[in-house]
Amino acid sequence: MAPLFETAKSFADVPITEDGVETSSFLVATTDFLNLFDLLGHGIFGFVQADLRGNLAGVRTRYEATPSQSTTLEKLVICATEDKERHSVPCLVRLIRGLLFTCQALQNMQSDKSTELHVCFKRSYDVVLKHHHTFIIRSAVAVAMRAIPHRHDFYNRLSQGASQEHFDSELTKWLDALDIIVKRLKTFLEEGGYGRV
Repeated sequence: MAPLFETAKSFADVPITEDGVETSSFLVATTDFLNLFDLLGHGIFGFVQADLRGNLAGVRTRYEATPSQSTTLEKLVICATEDKERHSVPCLVRLIRGLLFTCQALQNMQSDKSTELHVCFKRSYDVVLKHHHTFIIRSAVAVAMRAIPHRHDFYNRLSQGASQEHFDSELTKWLDALDIIVKRLKTFLEEGGYGRV
């Protein structure tokens, strides 16, 4: 059986048009991305996964309620705002924030081959999330960071027997595409006054 990263929908396969990021493909790619982290075991990255899954569910609920008006994430936001629906847009803002954090942490890992994973995630946390959190949450995150696996274990579990080079190559494609998506949506959300990523 092929490793999950070979069969999962990649962010590189999410269409982006003039109207925006295709919602249905983005939801599948995000779900598959989160499922990849399940291979690390329960509890590890749990603080990230729970938040991402909850916010993903909020966006998915809105999409399923208004699919024809929510073909792109940008249209989903505009439609939800016009309908005065107050749940899905904050969920999308937090989802993009969480994906930005994860994307930057993994990009840190790939650009700095000698640094352990917990350091890469700490760097990303300090830039993307720390200023959104209270002292209590920051303390909890600091404890959770200690459960992040070593780089070697991370690659072994997620590559599922495939070569690390192949996994690394595919992960780079995912992250490059995710980076484009989150930066685009960050700009759209912040410039439109929908929320601060």
